[in-house]
Amino acid sequence: MTESLTRPQVAATDGLDDWRIIHRTIQASFRTGSMAAGVDFVARIGPLADAANHHPDLTVTYPRVHVLLTTHDTGGLTTRDVDLAREISGVASELGIDADPSAPAAVEIAIDAIDIPAVKAFWEAVLGYEADGDDDSSDPHSRGPGVWFQQMDEPRTERNNIHIDVAVPHDVADDRIAAAIAAGGTLVSDAAAPAFWVLADPEGNEACICTWQGRD
Repeated sequence: MTESLTRPQVAATDGLDDWRIIHRTIQASFRTGSMAAGVDFVARIGPLADAANHHPDLTVTYPRVHVLLTTHDTGGLTTRDVDLAREISGVASELGIDADPSAPAAVEIAIDAIDIPAVKAFWEAVLGYEADGDDDSSDPHSRGPGVWFQQMDEPRTERNNIHIDVAVPHDVADDRIAAAIAAGGTLVSDAAAPAFWVLADPEGNEACICTWQGRD
């Protein structure tokens, strides 16, 4: 039986040392070191996914394989994700493949708008994206970052209306923020931490470093 899990429940679950929570997914990045090793690893994952009738998103590159798990039917994480994640980590261990827990991340573009439907339609047309709920758009080919639209109450001219959200593992956030500040950025606000911190570059363009914590 599939059981929905909160993110704190997943974080407290044993056997997920390779995995990190990013939004409503769990992700792991495995250092395969070669294309051949990566393809072999993926070939081992395929039958496990078919047996579980639960299929991860897999990205194979020359040095690594990135794995993303979520349960689309529930819009979040379930025992199916946890069980398959453990099996995938078991295969990686058998093959002598290490995980890089600092690598998982997700980038989203956030656009503030007064007339969200009109602005959303424009960006979907320009990007070739599709509607993914009332306030989100996504790449149907899973290549580009997600775009979400945040309601504004009145026009704003003193700051930009587009910012970048970067979701990282919770144990990476402090280092990422420190690196951004060392590179000339400023911390605009930590009022919503640890859910997100607002940063700005030297010219005032904003980005948010986000984690799953403080949201459940």
